[in-house]
Amino acid sequence: MPTYLSPGVYVEEVASGSAPIAGVGTSTAGFIGAFADSINIVEPNPDYDPSQPINKKTNPAHITTTFSPVNVGEVKLCTNFSEFKKFFGNFTLGANQNKLVHAVYGFFNNGGTRCYVVRVLNKNISHITAEFLEKKFGSIDEIAIVAAPGITDKNVSDAIITHCQNTQDRFAILDSPSDLDGSKTMQPGDDNVPGRSDYAAFYLPWIQVFDPATKMENPNGDGLIYVPPSGHLAGIYARVDQQRGVHKAPANETIRGALGLQHNIGKAEQGELNKHGINCIRNLNGNIRVWGARTLGGDANGEFKYINVRRLFNYLRESIDEGTQWSVFEPNNPELWSKITRNVNAFLTNMWSTGALFGNTPEEAFYVKCDEETNPPEVRDLGQVVTEIGVAVAKPAEFVIFRISQLSGSQ
Repeated sequence: MPTYLSPGVYVEEVASGSAPIAGVGTSTAGFIGAFADSINIVEPNPDYDPSQPINKKTNPAHITTTFSPVNVGEVKLCTNFSEFKKFFGNFTLGANQNKLVHAVYGFFNNGGTRCYVVRVLNKNISHITAEFLEKKFGSIDEIAIVAAPGITDKNVSDAIITHCQNTQDRFAILDSPSDLDGSKTMQPGDDNVPGRSDYAAFYLPWIQVFDPATKMENPNGDGLIYVPPSGHLAGIYARVDQQRGVHKAPANETIRGALGLQHNIGKAEQGELNKHGINCIRNLNGNIRVWGARTLGGDANGEFKYINVRRLFNYLRESIDEGTQWSVFEPNNPELWSKITRNVNAFLTNMWSTGALFGNTPEEAFYVKCDEETNPPEVRDLGQVVTEIGVAVAKPAEFVIFRISQLSGSQ
């Protein structure tokens, strides 16, 4: 208490005791690419004469300039495509770097706003291990999505999955090899599919996009190529998070910039793939749409078979973790238990109001328990305070069924 010596009015500031839990970000991506230290960037030839046949020596449609990207292992934050080009280069022809370029372009085009990018050399893809990812991305707390566009090596995919499982606040988006067409039954652990994990999603096929470099090389062509979809999908995750919330499945969404598919997958083929958590991208009524919302493993992943359920739990865990750091070293007594209960209740009530939790009332949607029952003397003697939280998550309507019958004319 302050000491007052002179008569008068004194106004004191008193802490409210409230520490609201703010939701963490869910849409920042971490991208890994593999390409050389020197890249040939394609640019229009200012002297090209379109009235004459293209000739690589006398009348080339394009020219190339050499570009040196940032050093191997250097992580760069990109908040728009122009920043990415400054660090990693523009579109080019037939190079692994071009897969990363299209991925990042597709990320921003589909709603992404922030991503961190790092590269390794082509010959050092095996260096992309869980330890490498922890070293490069581990300290960047805001990363919530991890992808290596076009790198379909199973060891790399498994390393990304391991990294996400270890951090417990990240989700992996994995590309299929370009030749996988969905014509045969496949499941996690097969030759071309990573092992099962509810911290990852696996997509096929590759998508067709317009490539400026290909068009510059041949102005008379259509400029279309096939690229891995993971960057575009990361952008869709971000878009859905911003428009609807992380609880909404990132599916039944149009892929902006996708003009076609490398392989067309039908309903019967998807039925076999879906149960194993292999998500399909399909051409439906002329729109290229994400038509799957399962984690890698599908039915085998139990209550975490849906992407949005896993990502919502990641979000809840991280938000509550960061939003209750103030409680560390506080006196472990009923006052502390009440504060924790009040703050977590307020946070989950807000989540319920957005539709993330299932129930007609907050009491039906969740509960928070932090009292003498969860914190008996033996727990307090260990310096621990235990809070038990239960939530009812809203699952996606994956199969929408209408039962239609015919009424008799007399009714």
